[in-house]
Amino acid sequence: MQQWKARQNASQLTAQITGKQHRDDLTDVEVLWRPDNIVEDALRHFNERVDEWIYPAKSYFVAICYAQWISEEFNENFIEVLNDPDLLPDDPYYIPYTLAPGTYDSIIEQLVFDDRAGMVPDVKEYFDEEFLIGQL
Repeated sequence: MQQWKARQNASQLTAQITGKQHRDDLTDVEVLWRPDNIVEDALRHFNERVDEWIYPAKSYFVAICYAQWISEEFNENFIEVLNDPDLLPDDPYYIPYTLAPGTYDSIIEQLVFDDRAGMVPDVKEYFDEEFLIGQL
């Protein structure tokens, strides 16, 4: 098993044992469903503070962030990670790369990835927690 998957599994098991809920649990929030504006909405998440739960754009945004950091932290191939069906196991709206390459490519082509911009720092905190970064 890849190291990033082992860490993700360990984190999920710990959450189950302790009863800790994920910070972005969708059961008690109003989700805006905007499938016709995915690229623009995803790019907004990279560049602005977005106070709405806009899907499926948020799933694309988080998947790209996670794939970027996994490729850096664990020396994995970015596209292979982005295509992994287990990348975002708790996100019902996540779609692997091969099922929407045009959408992903359009976002990635327009993206300047900055760990300090938009909603990226919030997702980075969650990523570090989920993958036990700095905890082992």
